[in-house]
Amino acid sequence: MNGRKDQHDHGSQGRTEPTLGNLDSLDAPAPAGQDDGLPRFTLDPEQRRAAPPRAARPRARKRGWLVPLALLVVIGVGTALWVEQDKLRGLVPSTELDGVLGRAETALREGRLDGNDGTSARELFEAARALAPDNDRARDGLRQVGQAEIARADAALQVGKLDDADQALATARELLGGGSDVDRLAQALANARNGSVQTERLVEQAQQALDAGKLDGDDGAGALYRKVLAADPNNAVASHGLDKVGDALAGQAHKALDAGDHAAASALVDRLAALLPNYGELPALRAALVQASQQDNSALADAIKQGQDALRAGRIDGEGDDTALARFKAALAIDPDNADAKAGLGQVAQALVVQANAALDGGDTAHARQLLDQAAALAPHSAELAAARARIGDARKNAAVQAADDIGPENSDALQHPPLTPQQSAALARTIQRADAAARQGNLMLPPGDSAYDLYRQALAMDGNNEAARHGLETLPNLAISQFNQALASGNLATAGNRLADLADLSPGDTGQAQLRQRLAAAWMDQAEQQLQGGDRAGAAQSLDSARKLAPGNPRLAALTARLQSGG
Repeated sequence: MNGRKDQHDHGSQGRTEPTLGNLDSLDAPAPAGQDDGLPRFTLDPEQRRAAPPRAARPRARKRGWLVPLALLVVIGVGTALWVEQDKLRGLVPSTELDGVLGRAETALREGRLDGNDGTSARELFEAARALAPDNDRARDGLRQVGQAEIARADAALQVGKLDDADQALATARELLGGGSDVDRLAQALANARNGSVQTERLVEQAQQALDAGKLDGDDGAGALYRKVLAADPNNAVASHGLDKVGDALAGQAHKALDAGDHAAASALVDRLAALLPNYGELPALRAALVQASQQDNSALADAIKQGQDALRAGRIDGEGDDTALARFKAALAIDPDNADAKAGLGQVAQALVVQANAALDGGDTAHARQLLDQAAALAPHSAELAAARARIGDARKNAAVQAADDIGPENSDALQHPPLTPQQSAALARTIQRADAAARQGNLMLPPGDSAYDLYRQALAMDGNNEAARHGLETLPNLAISQFNQALASGNLATAGNRLADLADLSPGDTGQAQLRQRLAAAWMDQAEQQLQGGDRAGAAQSLDSARKLAPGNPRLAALTARLQSGG
């Protein structure tokens, strides 16, 4: 027995449920003789010793701080959910939205950009935005469709499909809302529509020029048809018209060859090559020219040799056909562009200037003037000729002074040339300064009136004894050579050609010009080879034409021409 009363001992017929009693009075002792309503337990002494002391039992702690903490956690979680609702919404799986976006991206990859059957990329991306207005994939997809429409408009514009380009541009503008690409294409499309009208007018003008026999030149049929093709490469009318121009030039070249006018035939072939570098008959025409040239080479070489022999023998000009002047003219009749024959005429002019200076030294001004007039017919821009003419002016002044001394001082004021006034001296100095500046800038012979050559001559007309003007004029040929070398070294071949032409005017008898021509021709051929490697056949044809004018017999020129004609 442990002292516990059995509930059945009370004689109660019902069941008594277990209770905890009054918890608030758990720690307080019950008053004496009063039942606390709890079951009684009797502990044996051993159990009592094992129970902990009453004071060592832990007291119940109050936990009221947990409620506000839980409230703060709930508020924080709610705020985070509100702020990140877009991201959370994107995390929510949507089978319908993903399907629409997938079909839209597939349509974009396949190039089905726009339409009205519900399967285009634009329609599908717009449907996706209707399902989820803030969806990033749908927004980016519509932007990509707009960019693809920009590319489609560009491609259509390049091939002349203006209506297709306009339609694609309108779609791009709707999707992108404008932008630099849209503005650029709109301007290009407007220019293209205006250019189509201009192209039709150019075709009419080209046909009129062709009918009138005006084949080349800036306003010739060939140039006009090329302008049309530059604007519209697929214009069949212009292509056919250009072929007709080539046929006409080739026919004229054949007639010139048959008539023995090889110079005219060569010029026509050059014009044809510049206009149509791939013309089919060009190789045959060039071969015919080579054959004709070979027939003339012997006579040409003989004429030049005889001219040089006459120069060395002092037979400069005069009656008969054994003078240097006559033989070099005969050489030019065979080949008007022959550089050696032209240089020979320049040497004749130089010899005449030397004789004129000797006549001036001997006081024979009339004979000197006659010789200089002959030289001017051969080399009108020779620097030596200009200096000699200035000497004749000085001789006239000296003669006037001498005449004044002979008739007496009372009449000398009427005949003696007065000295320069301060104003005239200042004008002379300014003119020489302008001439020096023009020479440094490369304006040796052009523009007329403001070239170094013309300005030095103006200064000598003011004062024929002016040493600075005379020296500047006489050094122009050397300056032309120096500037030629500089231009050639920097690859500016056109400028080098201009300086070579200046040298031919200033010093036509300079024997060193032949070497300069060969150097420039080699540079033009180097450029032509680079252009061929880069696929610029038109540029290569022009470079080869420039080289041909300088060195027509160069073997490398023939090889490069063959490469051009074969498309290699």
